[in-house]
Amino acid sequence: QEPLVESGGGLVQAGGSLILSCAASIRFWDYGNLAWFRQAPGTEREFVAAIDWNGDTYYPDPVTGRFTISRDDAKSMFYLHMNSLKPEDTAVYYCAAGRVAGTRHVGNYDYWGQGTQVTVSS
Repeated sequence: QEPLVESGGGLVQAGGSLILSCAASIRFWDYGNLAWFRQAPGTEREFVAAIDWNGDTYYPDPVTGRFTISRDDAKSMFYLHMNSLKPEDTAVYYCAAGRVAGTRHVGNYDYWGQGTQVTVSS
């Protein structure tokens, strides 16, 4: 069983919205710091959002005000709500889980999903 499995990617027009979901089979009380990253072809994996144990959220400037991360511990799920999508948001999106709160660094996450493609057309 995969530790994290994303769903919800797809093709959307610029200005549209998508919700990505991540289903976790790991225990949130061990790896409860959750995040989303993305990677476009030829680029490094980029931090998109994180939520820690306390529900505090963290975003980089390019997505602040447009993306929202949330979690449902009872269902072992977390989400990325993406609004006002832009063509530059096109990438494979990955969910991740780790022990370090709010970190933006790829190396601090212990579990990763397989990725889901998001394509935003202009």
